[in-house]
Amino acid sequence: MPAPLPFCYARRTHWFLDQDGVNGWGSRIFVKVNAPEILRRELAHPSWRREEVQIGTATDPYQPAEAAYKITRQLLEALDEFQTPVALVTRSTMVVRDLDVLRRLARGAGVRVCFSIATLDAGIAREIEPDVPPPARRLEALRTVSKAGVPTAVLLAPVLPGLTDTEAQLAAVVRAAKAHGASSLWTNALHLGEVTRDAFFGYLETRRPELLPQYQKLYRGKYAPAHYREHVQDIVAEIKRRAGFPVRERPQSEAKPPVPKSSLPKEPVQLRLFAR
Repeated sequence: MPAPLPFCYARRTHWFLDQDGVNGWGSRIFVKVNAPEILRRELAHPSWRREEVQIGTATDPYQPAEAAYKITRQLLEALDEFQTPVALVTRSTMVVRDLDVLRRLARGAGVRVCFSIATLDAGIAREIEPDVPPPARRLEALRTVSKAGVPTAVLLAPVLPGLTDTEAQLAAVVRAAKAHGASSLWTNALHLGEVTRDAFFGYLETRRPELLPQYQKLYRGKYAPAHYREHVQDIVAEIKRRAGFPVRERPQSEAKPPVPKSSLPKEPVQLRLFAR
């Protein structure tokens, strides 16, 4: 069985606590049971200006333990009470449980629920994220949340070179996101920091050894080369345009000459940088 989320950059937090973030990741959960109390105290401070609070930027706020502890739900209730807008990112379908609170936030301070979906390929999904609901179930949760009047988005990430980065794979996620009610979508390529790099290369050695030489060349540092990341962004931006998503234009200094439609690939192709 592969380690859960070998690409998760939050593995490094275990290192801060003298825990094994490579082999022990997911085997021990730290529950911040006093988080709702501390949040209410901070929100009640006179200096608080009700800036948007982001939940789930490091670890998923709907891990299995949330079913018992309901900490994320309490946080959402506190934010709603103090009229503070929320942006929430998750790979879980458990978010549907909290639709009542999310609806109140949507009618009040504001909320956006973003579902992280790296691929629609069920086999690859089982391989890279075995402990989370499959993509099809996340899309159904997305539709449920969207139909309830809560703004939704999709984070197409991480884009994994050689695994999930063909135009066909990227397009499948973008189209499904649109069809299930997402109002926006953005993407990021894989990045490998400390600890996460060891975990991900361990995954490659075990499950995808044929990709090791390419990753060793591509990831000499934390990030893939800028031209690869920009190419991913350009491909996804074009797919988003076709699907009807809003696309943020590049600043003028970064703008590139338009690509003639005749030069766009007609068949799925591997992104060029990772071609063998």
